[in-house]
Amino acid sequence: MLIAGGRVAVLVVLVLVVACGDGDGVQGAAPIVTVGAGADEPVTITIDSWRNDDLAIWSDQIIPVFEAEFPHIEVVFNPFPPTEYDAALAGRLEEGTGGDLITCRPFDVSLVLFEKGHLAPLNDLPGIESFSSVAQSAWITDDGSTPFCVPMASVIHGFIYNVEAFDELGLSVPQTEDEFFEVLDAIATDGSYVPLGMGTADLWEAATMGFQNIGPNYWDGEAGRMALIDGSAKLTDQPYVNTLVSLARWSEYLPPGASAVTYVDAQHLFTVGQAAIYPAGSWEIAGFNANADFEYSAFRPPVPAGQDTCYISDHTDIALGMNAATANTDAAQTFLSWVASPIFAGLYTNALPGFFTLQDTPVKLNDPVAQKFISWRNECESTIRNSYQILSRGEPNLEEELWATSAGVLNGTITPEEATQRLQKGLDTWYTPAAFSQSGVRGRLNAFRGAVRNKRFGGSHLYNPNNALAEAFVNRSQKRSQRS
Repeated sequence: MLIAGGRVAVLVVLVLVVACGDGDGVQGAAPIVTVGAGADEPVTITIDSWRNDDLAIWSDQIIPVFEAEFPHIEVVFNPFPPTEYDAALAGRLEEGTGGDLITCRPFDVSLVLFEKGHLAPLNDLPGIESFSSVAQSAWITDDGSTPFCVPMASVIHGFIYNVEAFDELGLSVPQTEDEFFEVLDAIATDGSYVPLGMGTADLWEAATMGFQNIGPNYWDGEAGRMALIDGSAKLTDQPYVNTLVSLARWSEYLPPGASAVTYVDAQHLFTVGQAAIYPAGSWEIAGFNANADFEYSAFRPPVPAGQDTCYISDHTDIALGMNAATANTDAAQTFLSWVASPIFAGLYTNALPGFFTLQDTPVKLNDPVAQKFISWRNECESTIRNSYQILSRGEPNLEEELWATSAGVLNGTITPEEATQRLQKGLDTWYTPAAFSQSGVRGRLNAFRGAVRNKRFGGSHLYNPNNALAEAFVNRSQKRSQRS
């Protein structure tokens, strides 16, 4: 197949055979065929990304492996600060200066880019078939017909803690919410450490690291998320009030002047050993491995009193798409096919521990903290962040409203009840449940339910997010009736 690619025309097929148990962590991967490059002249392609923390890993570990196989293609990783990425990317795409490859946010943000013609359809991309329908669900059209980004990884929310601090203070990992606050009280009373290393200056961390971290245990994970979409639940319901009531209690355990503490400040506070607990998720592992000189581990979000089932946010987080306006289509498609290969899955998952591959191919994890996070999939039911699919398509944007209200609750400028009223009022101005039934999402959820019941989920032991999604949706009322 020859694809017009501007400055370069290529046609080479490379067979990648990945041996069982080799150094990249891929286990028993079958040979795959990817479109490669053998060019008349060299070509350079650029990846736009918000993952500025990963620049060295891409430049030193990932890209060199690709370039060794495809020496005619030079790849440049071009990251932006996370809070600036969406606006910068939108501007660059409109101006025609965007990268050849675009790092994709999940669900609506990237769907809008595709609908505007900025992301190319990937139906015929070699390797796209290695992802299950669940894995593709965050980067596919509502009717499930057209994927527009290659899924790369999910991340899991939780709490990272300083093991040495816990040992010093004689603390045990909390399993319940009551135990969680008992631990925080003990740390605060001792005074040697900041109990919770988080601030609210950037707003988003209050929602992502707070609300979306503990919330699934209150709204029954995927069942509650789908209930918001189909209209059978509202953000003013008690589970959402209770989530913010619990979040508000964090305020007395945050660093002094928490409203001025940025995300980077909080990361530093933990890695220099001044904070005992860091609420976040698996995406922090690589950075903490590089910067923390003490042992740390993780615990899952503690469950409220009287609740047996635990829920985790196992969020489809990151993917890679092709700029529809790239002048280097051949090279960009070659790289995307490589990203869809088992060799990339093993390389990426272990180069960036805590970013868990979405491919069907099993991958051996080398990092113990990453292993801890992923073990929760066997203990808890999984969901994703409840603002990402459909509910942030209008204005006011629910995701951004969650940033402001979660930070406001922690800062004491708004009550949990006021916050939920604001959230639901904003959603009511533009969203109706009819959008859900028209979107095709319900039909795809039914397909997921059938896959669960018939054990036909595509996915390895690593990727099983949403393994209880359909069952949770079916049993929503039963689960809630069991809660005391």
